[in-house]
Amino acid sequence: MLETLKKYKFQPVVPFDFQHETVYEIDLTENNSELAELNLSDTALFDEYVTQKIKQANAVCAIGGYLENRYIYRRSEHFQQNDEARSIHLGIDIWAAAGTPVFAPLTGKVHSFQNNKGFGDYGPTIILEHQLEEKTFYTLYGHLNEECLVNLFEGKVFEAGEQIAEFGDFPINGDWPPHLHFQVITDMLGRKGDFAGVCEPSKAEEYATICLDGATILGIAR
Repeated sequence: MLETLKKYKFQPVVPFDFQHETVYEIDLTENNSELAELNLSDTALFDEYVTQKIKQANAVCAIGGYLENRYIYRRSEHFQQNDEARSIHLGIDIWAAAGTPVFAPLTGKVHSFQNNKGFGDYGPTIILEHQLEEKTFYTLYGHLNEECLVNLFEGKVFEAGEQIAEFGDFPINGDWPPHLHFQVITDMLGRKGDFAGVCEPSKAEEYATICLDGATILGIAR
């Protein structure tokens, strides 16, 4: 599927040019010693930290995360519910101001949607279903604004480049600093309105075959 995606040029998901504008690559692993000094459970402080990093870099946004082993998930019991804590991020995060518009990168229909409430969860979430070369895949958009779910229905078609949502603000967005969680999924495994965006380290290789690197669709150089 990834090779199929590489053949296409997609519409921007967010109003940033990752090839020509300054983007800050944020490190949210335990290698970033600043995180240990920050009260991550205080979302306002966490948001201030992210915002300052973007401003200091004179960047339009911050990005990062695919298969990153993240320290920040220790802030929420949402990721500590199993014997092995979940810490491997399966999507790409784009950190920017609440209200930043989100667009469909290619034509797709609404597979499902849901407000995944709870500290550390996705908040309002939309999953689109797409087809390319007779292959079906899905794109997930998490931490959205609540209004985007109004009048939404399964099967609704969004054309390429059409706005589907905005970045939500905390606490509505799962109580995170405003950002978009963007994830490419090849098999929904029977799930609707939700899909694991973070997995246990022991399952990283397994999930990497299902959740592809979204950099190709986003236009991020690797």
